[in-house]
Amino acid sequence: MDHFMLQLMLLNHCRGISRRTIWKMIKIDPSLTRIQNYSLEELQVGFHLTSVNAKLFIEDRQKINPQALFEACQAEKITPISFHHPMYPQLLKNIYDPPYLIYTKGKLSLLKEKKMLSVVGTRHPSAEAAGVLRRILNPLIEDGWTIVSGMAMGIDGMAHRLALNGRTVAVLGSGLNRPYPNQHGQLFKQLCDSQLVISEYPPTAPPERWRFPERNRIISGLTLGTLVIEAKEKSGSLITADQALEQGREVLAVPGSILRETSGGTNRLIQQGAKLVYDWLDVVHELMQG
Repeated sequence: MDHFMLQLMLLNHCRGISRRTIWKMIKIDPSLTRIQNYSLEELQVGFHLTSVNAKLFIEDRQKINPQALFEACQAEKITPISFHHPMYPQLLKNIYDPPYLIYTKGKLSLLKEKKMLSVVGTRHPSAEAAGVLRRILNPLIEDGWTIVSGMAMGIDGMAHRLALNGRTVAVLGSGLNRPYPNQHGQLFKQLCDSQLVISEYPPTAPPERWRFPERNRIISGLTLGTLVIEAKEKSGSLITADQALEQGREVLAVPGSILRETSGGTNRLIQQGAKLVYDWLDVVHELMQG
């Protein structure tokens, strides 16, 4: 494993520094040879860390062994991929705030797929949702599209399961050794065995509330567009849709009854200009017209 990757893994495990700080370190020192030399004063003045955060970072950089981190990944069949690695997805690289490092488990070739669609929606789908998903996703999967989602309960899990015989990528809001939710333990194993699971968080990172909206930019960033199937007006799925728009990607939505709460978000998206999806060809025409 090269020095640059090991240093990225070290930074990824250190307390006291943010993703923005790490990107600044990379910009100032592209080979990351100076990490061990930054003084308390340099961290505070040059990187605007508080005294507490600077001390936390110095403590962690001294005690964490990046080679041991890498060997632990190898033992779990986890492959870390840096922003500069040839396997890093080009679409993800093009977003405003890409992860500098992703941890992957499963079929790495899926990172290079071109026809990728993110599918998100409510954790509490209606009785109609399964039929809607089959109508739209089954032909897309047969047509070679890779389905990207977040392995959450509800629409996410349903989309992944439909695509198990095709191609699907799950993006976690936790480390790969701490998959969430627990109810999807079997699904996680299936995805690791025959598909791909990725995370920007250290493998042992627990699921935390703030991580899920943060990882949504990766779900949308990996793909040509985001399809929303059933979402309330105040829904985490709409965060992913907003991220897609900010990234210059397409947003598509399946309409629903005005009497159903989980149609509020999707109907509002359509009202605001999202592509109304009636069948799978609507997705193809919208995403492949360029």
